[in-house]
Amino acid sequence: MAGRECYHCRQWIDEGEAHDCWTTTEAALTQDLPEDLLEAWQRLRETAASFGDQRIYASHKSIMFSRRSCYCFVRPKKSFLEVCLFLGRTVKAPQVRRVDAASKSKRVHVFRISHRDEVEAPFTDWLREAYELPDVLARTGSTPKARPSPATAGRRLRPRPKSRRSP
Repeated sequence: MAGRECYHCRQWIDEGEAHDCWTTTEAALTQDLPEDLLEAWQRLRETAASFGDQRIYASHKSIMFSRRSCYCFVRPKKSFLEVCLFLGRTVKAPQVRRVDAASKSKRVHVFRISHRDEVEAPFTDWLREAYELPDVLARTGSTPKARPSPATAGRRLRPRPKSRRSP
């Protein structure tokens, strides 16, 4: 029978059959979680939702929390919740697994949550800080804008010569 294998989910799709492996829901991502992780997830979601107006939605294998932009996302795993928070500074704490630069003004902090009791201060303080970060950046004007350097400001860029390929 004619068909193809989906590049993303590796599922076989018959020709003419509709397929959208990117469409998912929070319930689908959390349905197989053990009880401890499900309780941790519910507490994390309730805490984040209590901060104010935002959009919470599932995207591929993550659950996103966003205002104007994403400030946190959660990847449910078999034995833990991988939580990524976008903060304007680097936090050094035992709960932080990894910190990477997300942009010039944001750092992404990776946490592993495996129990409901881990969703309390100081984690909830960092979660609120991530929620409020867009307001802080807007007030301070910390969003960098591209400007030419003084050395190149007066120069006009010349087009690059086309490379020649030998046949």
